[in-house]
Amino acid sequence: MKEIGDVVVRAIEELKNEGMNPDIMLAGPGFIEHTKEFLTSLGLRIYRIEELGYDAVVADSAYLGQIKKASRRISVEPFLEEKRVWEEIEKLDV
Repeated sequence: MKEIGDVVVRAIEELKNEGMNPDIMLAGPGFIEHTKEFLTSLGLRIYRIEELGYDAVVADSAYLGQIKKASRRISVEPFLEEKRVWEEIEKLDV
């Protein structure tokens, strides 16, 4: 799921460009399951939060909960749905 990795890296860069220092990721088990190959390469402390499901939040821990621009939420579900749609299209054999 290279696309998800690209979205995470983009979110980290956006936070850095806004003067934040993204250092943590709060990730649901579904998100971790589909992204574990590249999560360790991000250099973030990663916390598993059951309630996030297929979502994750990249944040600057110094400002998390204080200002909205200190975090970005990312979801795996749109990518999974797109993958399912393409698999169904391939099955049509038109």
